[in-house]
Amino acid sequence: MEPAPRRANAPLDGPEGARPQASTAPLLEARAVSKYFPVPRGGFGSRAALKAVDGVSLAIGAKETFAVVGESGSGKSTLGRLIAALERPTEGDILFEGRSLWRLGRGELRMLRRRIQSIFQDPYSSLDPRFTVREILSEPWDIHGLHRDKAERQRELRKLCDLCGISQGALARYPHEFSGGQRQRIGIARALALKPRLLVADEPVSSLDVSIQAQILNLLRDLQREFHLAIVFISHDLSVVRQLANRTAVMYLGKIVELAGTEELLANPQHPYTEALLSAVPIPDPEPSRRRERLILQGDLPSPYDPPPGCGFHPRCRYAQPSCRIQVPEFAAITDGRRVACPVRPFSARSSRAAIPAS
Repeated sequence: MEPAPRRANAPLDGPEGARPQASTAPLLEARAVSKYFPVPRGGFGSRAALKAVDGVSLAIGAKETFAVVGESGSGKSTLGRLIAALERPTEGDILFEGRSLWRLGRGELRMLRRRIQSIFQDPYSSLDPRFTVREILSEPWDIHGLHRDKAERQRELRKLCDLCGISQGALARYPHEFSGGQRQRIGIARALALKPRLLVADEPVSSLDVSIQAQILNLLRDLQREFHLAIVFISHDLSVVRQLANRTAVMYLGKIVELAGTEELLANPQHPYTEALLSAVPIPDPEPSRRRERLILQGDLPSPYDPPPGCGFHPRCRYAQPSCRIQVPEFAAITDGRRVACPVRPFSARSSRAAIPAS
């Protein structure tokens, strides 16, 4: 059953700059989405809420690669799981092709999940060690009742292997017999088996060698062109994000603090946290590396159990003002398609020496 098209006048809650730049309706929308996890905290029966994702709004266009970056603990992986319908939001809503994921019946949600697939960070633990590669790639079809004819299934397996650079001889082998890069190729092939429209890739290259990272990124780029996919690419590495993403959102303590086109964001970051992230990216050329200002963040990431009042970044920010300790900054537009949650410096005055030079 095909999802109903989104009404042209249906509202998009959340900031205008969170929309994709294409004029067509977004493929996926997150509307003020939050995810809180209850945790024990002192005293008998006392519980607190860990705010992993806190009021995030964004929209992702068809065929777009949208990156989410931030430190460990910033909430980016939880946001990815919410987008992939692997977690139910505590507040807010997520729409895919104009339909609310969590207002669908169980059967409808099952059908729609075929169109959103995930690639996981660790290729060592995301594949069942008891299954051969043939069984791993066939399992999605078994679950959804697809390609039951033996000859048809064999043709589809051959196509998947050819697309993802997996040899036919690998089908009878087990995951432990492969390197990390080969296992990630198997994970990508499994995600493509159901011909999704959206891939959520959660740090898919972070555990791989640099040379293998490049191969996997090139594979994702080729597959996106081949299948007209949208990709949500979650990473902590901004140099990797530059190679793949059209737009990038920077997360801190469960909130998006900056959202812009990737090249624009890397060339001239506007939020102090984005500046600090960029200053930590190594540059192989020594000359621009010497000219670039190195920003060292003070202290550790605050606890999401008890985030600071006002702006969550103010304890580590070199531009912090007394008002930052009280007022929660608005996630406001500074140019068309660009939004920043920092009112301390006017946009026209910002010119960062922490930017990554264009390659």
